[in-house]
Amino acid sequence: MNEKITILHTNDIHSHFENWPKIRRYLQKTKRRLESQGQTVVTVDLGDAMDRVHPLTEATNGKANIDLLNTVEYDALTIGNNEGIGNSHEELEDLYTNSNAPVILDNFIDLRTDERPSWTQRAKIIQTANNTRVGLLACTAPFGPTYAMNDWQALDIDSVLPDLVQRLRPRVDVLVLMSHLGIDMDRYIARKYPQFDIILGSHTHHLLENGELDGKTLVCAAGKWGQYVGRVDLTLGEDKKISEKIAQTISTLELPEVVGDQNEIESYVKQGQQILRSQKVACLPEDYSSSLVQDYPLMQESLAAVEEATQTKTAILNAGLFLGDLKKGILTKNELHQLLPHPMRMVKVRLTGYNLWRLIREMEKNRRHLRRSIVKGNGFRGTVFGELVYDGISYDQTEKTVLLHGHALDPEKIYTIGTVDNFIYGPFFPTLEIAGEISYIGDRFLRDALGTYFAQKFPV
Repeated sequence: MNEKITILHTNDIHSHFENWPKIRRYLQKTKRRLESQGQTVVTVDLGDAMDRVHPLTEATNGKANIDLLNTVEYDALTIGNNEGIGNSHEELEDLYTNSNAPVILDNFIDLRTDERPSWTQRAKIIQTANNTRVGLLACTAPFGPTYAMNDWQALDIDSVLPDLVQRLRPRVDVLVLMSHLGIDMDRYIARKYPQFDIILGSHTHHLLENGELDGKTLVCAAGKWGQYVGRVDLTLGEDKKISEKIAQTISTLELPEVVGDQNEIESYVKQGQQILRSQKVACLPEDYSSSLVQDYPLMQESLAAVEEATQTKTAILNAGLFLGDLKKGILTKNELHQLLPHPMRMVKVRLTGYNLWRLIREMEKNRRHLRRSIVKGNGFRGTVFGELVYDGISYDQTEKTVLLHGHALDPEKIYTIGTVDNFIYGPFFPTLEIAGEISYIGDRFLRDALGTYFAQKFPV
């Protein structure tokens, strides 16, 4: 007699709680219905469930996201870069303390102990009523320097998968990889490790509506932001071999909305904002307005905050980072979060005088294009890039020369500037990544640095 197994998967929700009520109901109802028919249902989340752009995630360091995941009977979770990099070392260690589901993670090392984190487990085997065994492994994207800044290391998958696959494959009938690696890596794994029956993909926000068969491996993906839920239906024969595997994605937009959904969604925002409003930061003596296309006092204060955090005397920011104004009076963490919702770290960059000149030339070449250019991803949560603003740097458009605090650059001398990591990730200024010696400030975001700066200057 054939056996039916269904795998339900979510990924890259990024705190888009507006989709959560529908996702929760679909997962709960589908599981109950299929199990009542004698089927086994496996439910997993593939990471980036949290994003600090949402006030409730910010206010609770992502713990509220775990509470919401707990309302669904997930069998396993793994982490994405928003969990791994969007938290301090201590916050990530504590994030899953109350999780009902185990965190499967196979390529992650705690650099403080040189061992696998205690809050993870290497694999999970789920046994069905028919004694069919479904094995789960999981890997997350290896961001070297950004993980290292918080004492983690995400290992290259080829250094961990051969041994894991060799050990687990003989013990299971179905082998599944929970991947937060991206579509290109998923396809690579399908080719190199055909022992996987299913790869559930995420990270690059790709949508494979009906999956794709790479060799004998079914590669699946359900887009981003909870806009879809993924589903894989397996049929196994009496020999416990897979005879059929079908992937589909379910659009949450097309799922029914019920009375109370909007109130629930709004309550998450209100709850987060209420917590953040209770945390006073400074008392501002005047209004600080922002502008996308010109310099302004708020930008100057922010450049000074970056210099203080990075211990430099020169800084560069873009005006599109600032999503509003700050008003005179008490400044709370809520206003800072609304102003700078980006999960964005600051960086200290060391460059030779020649390469600093090249960098400023790149910035001046791109300035007009970037001023109104729509930018997405890489930690940026605004709309347009906006004007580039320097502190300590001046540029002569006619002579193509760069002055640092009024002095000409020495091509061989080393100079240090402060900026944000989005400049490293983005494609606009290659000199930063190619020639810069980059140090990440891992213990705070840009908004935290601005808050600290204002707190020292204008204490409550």
